Amino acid sequence: MTALPDFRLETYFSRWEFDARHHLTASDAETLPMADLLALADEEDRAAWTDLRLGYTRTYGDPGLRAAIAGTYTGLEAEDVLCFAGAEEGIYLAMRVLLGPDDHAVVVTPNYQSAETVPLSLCEVTGVALDPDRGFALDLAAIEAALRPNTRVVSVNFPNNPTGALLPEADFRRLVELCDARGIRLFSDEVYRGLELDPAATLPQAADLSARALSLGVMSKSYGLPGLRVGWIACRDHELLSRLERAKHYTTICNAAPSEILARIAVKARETILARNRGIIAANLPHFERFFAEFDDLFSWSAPQGGCVCFPRYLGPGSVEDFCAALVQEAGVLLLPADNYRSELTSTPTDRFRLGVGRLDAPEALDAFAAWLRHRIRVIE
Repeated sequence: MTALPDFRLETYFSRWEFDARHHLTASDAETLPMADLLALADEEDRAAWTDLRLGYTRTYGDPGLRAAIAGTYTGLEAEDVLCFAGAEEGIYLAMRVLLGPDDHAVVVTPNYQSAETVPLSLCEVTGVALDPDRGFALDLAAIEAALRPNTRVVSVNFPNNPTGALLPEADFRRLVELCDARGIRLFSDEVYRGLELDPAATLPQAADLSARALSLGVMSKSYGLPGLRVGWIACRDHELLSRLERAKHYTTICNAAPSEILARIAVKARETILARNRGIIAANLPHFERFFAEFDDLFSWSAPQGGCVCFPRYLGPGSVEDFCAALVQEAGVLLLPADNYRSELTSTPTDRFRLGVGRLDAPEALDAFAAWLRHRIRVIE
């Protein structure tokens, strides 16, 4: 196993996320105040919160939470769910359990960096790039061409971070069938599921379609509750879940009891919370449309098909990294430039930045962004 490189995105956020006045690249939907979340609790969970004792919890996760999560799938049971401390732990341990030095993995790019760097630290990896000229579409033929006899994992993320792209359902089902036919594990990062612009485009979950596939979920993104640090993997292969549980003994061991009860409340109130967050995105999109219409000589953009992030193109002078650096230093508006999504596996766009559309203060951030641009244009003229 080789050493993992610095996590570029998290390093960038460590410098700017909590110092910038306007976080316009947030990857999560607007969070809920604690009082609002607790108001959604049923009688059982309200009592569990009030009577909570701060001891250790089960490594697999709170049974009630696992049952609630299983209820968001079709035909899954609590025994098919293993909880983690966020999605990152799930990614890290799944790749450590599934891959060895003689194996091969296929990873879609661009992606959240650990989706490729963790596999790369373990074995050979082939990247398949989403096509920016076709709305970041996935070429299934390219996936198939990348497969080898020793391919053990195909890793995908839809709705995609950072592009907001979705896969047609027919293609997703074909991908599941392709992996199953070859005995390959499909690792499907589904953390943005539930925030589709068109609800009819919502994909089925991989764990529902295949007994071998792994579906990754988390409270952070669609639910907008990253402070809970609760994620999960759903998979009907209990032997694999057992291996993952034993691997978790070397990391977090178990989740925090308060977080599990709060996550249980949120999952049970899933439809209410997701409807709220979709409403915030829908209310924000006209503000983004007006912004990009005013500055169409500097940017090209499309709203996310799913999730609350997208990947606009910067058309102005200089690099997008220099542009984003000037913006945050001079106007306090944080964007995430393309270098944070650079891949060692494929070419990735170098002229884009990640934009978040799911926060309540997005219109205020856009106003600050626009004011800075107008001043900059006047100075240049």
